[in-house]
Amino acid sequence: MSKKKNINPSVKQVLTQLVLDVFEQDGKEALNYKQVAAKLNIREPESRETILEILKEEARKDTLQEIAPGKFKILELKTFIEGKVDMTNDGSAFIVTEDEFENDIFVAPRKLRNALNGDRVKVYVYAKSKGKRKEGEVMEIITRAKMEFTGIVKLSERFAFFIPDDRKMLHDIFIPLGDLNGAKNGMKAVAAITDWPPEAKNPIGRIKTILGVQGENDTEMNAILAEYGFPLSFPAEVEHDAEEISDVITKEEIAKRRDFRKVLTFTIDPFDAKDFDDAISYKKLDNGNFEVGVHIADVSHYIIPDSALDKEAYDRGTSVYLVDRVIPMLPERLSNGLCSLRPNEDKLCFAAVFEMNEEGHVISEWFGKTIIHSNRRFTYEEVQEVIETSEGDYVEEILKLNALAYKLRDAKFKNGAISFESKEVKFKLDETGKPIGVYVKERKDAHKLIEDFMLLANRKVAEFISKKGKGKKKYTFVYRAHDSPNPETLGNFAQFAARFGYKINMKSDREIARSLNHLMADVEGKKEQNVLTQLAIRSMAKAVYTTKSSSHYGLAFDHYTHFTSPIRRYPDVMVHRLLLHYLNGGESVNAEHYEVLSKHSSEKEKKAADAERSSVKYKQAEFLKDHIGSMYTGVISGVTEWGMYVQIIENNCEGMIRLRDISDDFYTWDEKNYAIIGQRKKKVYQLGDEVRIKVKNVDLTKKQIDFLLVQD
Repeated sequence: MSKKKNINPSVKQVLTQLVLDVFEQDGKEALNYKQVAAKLNIREPESRETILEILKEEARKDTLQEIAPGKFKILELKTFIEGKVDMTNDGSAFIVTEDEFENDIFVAPRKLRNALNGDRVKVYVYAKSKGKRKEGEVMEIITRAKMEFTGIVKLSERFAFFIPDDRKMLHDIFIPLGDLNGAKNGMKAVAAITDWPPEAKNPIGRIKTILGVQGENDTEMNAILAEYGFPLSFPAEVEHDAEEISDVITKEEIAKRRDFRKVLTFTIDPFDAKDFDDAISYKKLDNGNFEVGVHIADVSHYIIPDSALDKEAYDRGTSVYLVDRVIPMLPERLSNGLCSLRPNEDKLCFAAVFEMNEEGHVISEWFGKTIIHSNRRFTYEEVQEVIETSEGDYVEEILKLNALAYKLRDAKFKNGAISFESKEVKFKLDETGKPIGVYVKERKDAHKLIEDFMLLANRKVAEFISKKGKGKKKYTFVYRAHDSPNPETLGNFAQFAARFGYKINMKSDREIARSLNHLMADVEGKKEQNVLTQLAIRSMAKAVYTTKSSSHYGLAFDHYTHFTSPIRRYPDVMVHRLLLHYLNGGESVNAEHYEVLSKHSSEKEKKAADAERSSVKYKQAEFLKDHIGSMYTGVISGVTEWGMYVQIIENNCEGMIRLRDISDDFYTWDEKNYAIIGQRKKKVYQLGDEVRIKVKNVDLTKKQIDFLLVQD
């Protein structure tokens, strides 16, 4: 009798998928192993025997049912679903689906088949599941979310391992010694997974980039960029193409544009800005009205669609603003040079020009290409001083623009816009990038002046396009859309706010907005301000780029887009191209194509925001590293089953008090009431409560700060 050969596990895995595909396609038909083999065109005896093994194994798993000896059928139709892996800390995962199942599908660690967090996978959902939750097994990895990770290299004599920074990457990566690329023990680097055999516990990889010595500022900032998929430099081809662009503005080009070079124009930006996207022109008209032009850098003039420059800008999607640096979407030659609206230079723009009356109403509007010559580069601080003292350069014009901005703002809030004034944390850094101070950036009238005119331009451009065509003949456009909040999420926030004496009227969108604005005004300066503001923001939907909807709930605009920052946002480049196309009489473009581009832009925006937050968390941890043992007053900003987060009032740094470190009682988490409660003494610590803390420990690698509760 011949000895049976062991089939390769990876071959068996593929064969299992093929077998299950046959049953899924044939629905309720019962099949034996010979019929399955015939459908797969498999005649080789050993493979046919393996198919029989697979059928019996799947019957034991309740994937298939043996309805008669040797005859199998699938237990349930539509039990294969696609979704995204959301990994948990214990190595299991939930598969997040879009519509097919109300609840996410639980997958045990041994049934993940090497799927990683964020991967798109095909999952078999068991017909019988223990308890109420649906359980399943990963059958196929459709697309990997990421194949590169930042982390630390660990060397021994015969092999090396790479320990990823990503908390949801639960597997160390095995690195053959020949693939270290010069990395030394303890170095921070980027590793790429090159293989992961089905039977192997750990993936195999190679060191792609050495970032440097762990703990050094440049190393850590570059690690954050790499972790979120942002390149550390531009490809040589892209840099070359940028350098080759001519800076000469020809007479022929000027002739195509509306000339604003003799109209007063200036920029208002942060003191350290180099990429000036926008400028404001101002002229008083003979009829007593005002002409206000919002002139935006004409990036689309310089970037040819589908060129290397364009593809690189699309891939990046956005500039990334870390604590100590900007990673631009465009090479410096464009972002800080050709496109930047620097003073005393002729610059090409795409503009929205408005005639406005004293009440801030728009009487007429014009969209098109312009050429400007900025008279002055203002910082926010300089303009604020003009507003507060009524003295300085162009005082009359700035005061009038500020008055018009107030009118625009009032109209926006009367229409139901919501005012979220969240605090922005800033750091004072020494020459090595180390934080020596933390402060909260304050938004004043100078910031709001620019913001209100940018909002006006964005809204009016969106309105202009939305009026072209009706119904199915509407013109395709890239909008910045924001849905109304989920009633259940908002209801939970309303219940929490009520504990502080604030009432949220849920009768209509307008009443919700009005009561949220009252709340934001009332909490200003109070200890619960930041907690309530952050919770209110979390209860809102997230704004996205899309062709499918044009309204913006938070701003109370029926139509809204992003037109005003093409140096740092790719959607604005798309908007410029589409606006010009339609101004020139072009037909509506393909909606599906632009929806794909919009979705990519939304994803890149989220990654950039996550990277920015990560850099802030790192600097907060680095700042408190020198303050271990120091005591502060803070506000409880979050509660979980393992502890409570506290935000220090003085510097906005956030850390955690772990429940195991509170010694006076045994505390448990009360999820519904955002609190932890002592089981014996019934002492309650609730979201928004003020507490005294001591800095216990700081882990820079994990960007983690631990506090101790200072009790009376």
